[in-house]
Amino acid sequence: MALVDPERVRRLLVCPRCRSTLVDGANGLRCDAPGCPCRTAFPEAGRWPVLVDFEGSILDRENMSTRVGADAVGPAQRLPAPLRRIWKPANRVAARNIELLVRSLPGPAPTLLVVGGATVGNGVAAVYRDPSLQVIAFDIVPSPVTQFIADAHHIPLPTASVDAVLVQAVLEHVLDPGAVVAEIHRVLRDGGLVYAETPFLQQVHAGAHDFTRFTASGHRYLFRRFEELAAGPVAGPGTQLLWSVDHLIRGLTRSALAGRATRGLLCWLRALDQAVPATYAQDDASALYFLGRRREQEMTAQEIIAYYRGAQTSP
Repeated sequence: MALVDPERVRRLLVCPRCRSTLVDGANGLRCDAPGCPCRTAFPEAGRWPVLVDFEGSILDRENMSTRVGADAVGPAQRLPAPLRRIWKPANRVAARNIELLVRSLPGPAPTLLVVGGATVGNGVAAVYRDPSLQVIAFDIVPSPVTQFIADAHHIPLPTASVDAVLVQAVLEHVLDPGAVVAEIHRVLRDGGLVYAETPFLQQVHAGAHDFTRFTASGHRYLFRRFEELAAGPVAGPGTQLLWSVDHLIRGLTRSALAGRATRGLLCWLRALDQAVPATYAQDDASALYFLGRRREQEMTAQEIIAYYRGAQTSP
């Protein structure tokens, strides 16, 4: 894998509160900046340093999980191949955009940060296999494919320290997506790239840790300090209908298993995505993607209104 050695990453880490350089003491990493409340040692979960400003995070210092999270392939990948293709088809949209992102990165050995990378996301495995990339990944739980634990609202890396950021199916799980995108903008070097995928019309998943959804225009405005290179639906109305049927059956039967089984039987609904024109899909997508380049200029309110590409006419 292209993951950067954990010891090397450890030397890059900064205080999530004041962004000062950390010192490695007998009890782990700590901030030595005068007046910083993080002067006590940060906890560790096994080999993973926990760089979290607990005062402003939903994470709890006393109840931090030390259990290693899902492995690099994820639970769906353990199914037999035919069932895997039915339950979780390959994300060709992500694969295409990741290829474009990697081609657009400067060389040699650009650094790519994976935000929320406890598992290798669908369609993005190429970044972990590419020997030309240096991959740094973190999540709020320990994982074989992460080097540290952190809250994305306060990324413990120096300003302008990475060339690209991958944030797939994460922004719906953070309290303040705008703050997380601002952090992504901060850690990116000038002209750095971001690739994001975020739900639009999907039911709640991850229970209490699911907060937000975005329309295409809302998603674009979230990344308003980025130049758009590509954007659009990851999956369309057919996939969205499949989600709805799954959760309808769950509600009627009080059984998640019954919903999943129905989802498998009606997997053909995904094929309807291909029959829906792009303008309609924009309004009815299950999830959306954005690939963009960092800039300082911000979209205006007038520009985001003019940005709309859906099928509906203005009132």
